[in-house]
Amino acid sequence: MISFVVSLMALILGYLLYGRFVERVFGPDNRVTPAVSKADGMDYIVLPSWKIFMIQFLNIAGTGPIFGAIMGAKFGPVAYLWIVFGCIFAGATHDYLSGMLSMRNGGAGLPELIGKYLGKATKSVMLVVTVLLLIMVGTVFVYSPAEILHSIGGDTMMWVVIIFCYYIIATMLPIDKIIGKIYPLFAFSLLFMAGALMVWLILHWPTLPELWTNFYNMGAATEPDKWTDAIFPALFITVACGAISGFHATQSPLMARCVKSEKMGRPIFYGAMITEGIVALIWATVSSWFFYGNPAPGYELIQGATAGFHTSAPAVVNLVCNDWLGVAGAILAMLGVVAAPITSGDTAFRSGRLIVADWLKMNQRPIVKRLMICIPMFACSIAMLIWQIENPDGFNTIWQYFGWSNQALSVFTLWTLTVYLTREKKCFWLTLIPALFMTTVCSTWFFVSKQALGLGDSGYWYGLICLLAAIIWFSVWYKKNNS
Repeated sequence: MISFVVSLMALILGYLLYGRFVERVFGPDNRVTPAVSKADGMDYIVLPSWKIFMIQFLNIAGTGPIFGAIMGAKFGPVAYLWIVFGCIFAGATHDYLSGMLSMRNGGAGLPELIGKYLGKATKSVMLVVTVLLLIMVGTVFVYSPAEILHSIGGDTMMWVVIIFCYYIIATMLPIDKIIGKIYPLFAFSLLFMAGALMVWLILHWPTLPELWTNFYNMGAATEPDKWTDAIFPALFITVACGAISGFHATQSPLMARCVKSEKMGRPIFYGAMITEGIVALIWATVSSWFFYGNPAPGYELIQGATAGFHTSAPAVVNLVCNDWLGVAGAILAMLGVVAAPITSGDTAFRSGRLIVADWLKMNQRPIVKRLMICIPMFACSIAMLIWQIENPDGFNTIWQYFGWSNQALSVFTLWTLTVYLTREKKCFWLTLIPALFMTTVCSTWFFVSKQALGLGDSGYWYGLICLLAAIIWFSVWYKKNNS
């Protein structure tokens, strides 16, 4: 538990100190924001800052800081380091700067920003990749909450239909009609769940593995045939939303179109990511107790937990919430877990609509033009959803591709931000170091993982080559543009 407390304090200090430094580097001012200059009553609407924070938090949260943290906890307490350092120096910086850069560019979506700073060819590729990623997000975030709701009552397919219908309505309506009204309630549920679990941990103070005594892949030692992926790079792909996630950069422009003052950027964008990191940290600790606790293993203390180390992330959520929080607390907690993916799913589709609209230069006030974009997008999602349901391992397959493409998207976002900071003669090291690190993570995973090329140990050398190539590319570009 000492590792947990130290990590929690580090995240809070990261917001107060490093977050302020990042804000100072960017330099927010009193210029008119897109929410005012481009107000259209649909997507560009001034909203209260506290409400924007709640929406941003739910937009980026999804099941990532919960399910990802649970799966990441199987590596052991080393996951704490990635959540803390990844969140402060990579994820929150990534979210803040992408949101502020969107605001400075009239609320532009991620592909537009990539095109401006990395070139039109890169923009074209990332336009397709981003829209496909958002459709995948919307699709996987239909089935996973439906499964959780099924455990409460009703048929899974019934919940799938209800959730998908909600997605269609929320994507089509002005942002203040549904999203602006119900998101604060869902955010409260999610934060209540995390807060209640943290109080339980503090009151019971379980004996858990600490960083200084268990700095290795504990999962491989516990189940060598099941959890064989190395900490590098598997941990950095598994825990995404609680540390850094490219998906967040597709969501920040939604709120960049609703912020009245640039000076609210740090609590909204940087603060939402730190909050998500805290949620991930809590769930990583809860899961550490579940898999490695003392009395050990923790799952033996929970009635119905029979799968042990192989217990799935949704099952851990169900078991822990029901056992720790009682009936009322478990219902609120489950609503929070369900709300997180649903609220990320609907804004994923909304982001997809806006990105395509920006590309086609299509005004989104007429409902007919919204339908022209949404119908093909939802048709693709339905086809993907049917395939996912009909294939026993469909969800895991889509999630694996989503996980890697999500982190790959963060690489392009970080390089975009690095080019921007360099051109503005600001401290580009803020994003250059995370860009180089995530470039190495994603390329190494692609070469090493059995889910990709599966080259084994030799894949690490290819990852190193990619790192060197990135360093050389940036050095040549920097010299050319600063000579």
